[in-house]
Amino acid sequence: MPEPVQYRGMTLAVPDNDSEWREFYAHARAHRLVMRRCSACGLMRYPPTHACPWCMDLGWTWQEVSGRGTIHSYEIVAHAIQPGFKDWTPYPVVLVELDEQRGQPTPDEGLRLVANLVTPDLRPEADKNVAIGKRVRVVFQDLADHMALPQFTLTDEPAEGRVWRLEG
Repeated sequence: MPEPVQYRGMTLAVPDNDSEWREFYAHARAHRLVMRRCSACGLMRYPPTHACPWCMDLGWTWQEVSGRGTIHSYEIVAHAIQPGFKDWTPYPVVLVELDEQRGQPTPDEGLRLVANLVTPDLRPEADKNVAIGKRVRVVFQDLADHMALPQFTLTDEPAEGRVWRLEG
């Protein structure tokens, strides 16, 4: 097993027998965001599970995606449960709908993942700048030779659909 990695005071380790995440993080370390694409129906999935959640087929290949998307939902974390994030509070965590496969397999579903919303220098984005509909792109935080964390940062692209944020 590769050496565990420290991230903000937490130990991150991916066991050798966890091929889904080991390969996902290795691609991320090469600054490539990849998803599993079903060999039968062609839909991508995250997290990288064994069977396709749409058709249950076990065949798949890795598919690189653009890493561009739209904030579908978000949360402003005001109380850090992990001590290593205390100096970040308040900080945004976003649910990003990637441009690939938007609205598929249904209009209410898409290819989505959760990550921190950060500035280009990997600091937390100010909560006043976060809104549903804003455009983002992936950035990678290198943690070790074998691991990087995909995070997202805002872009200058026009927002998609209705832009909404909770005031307060």
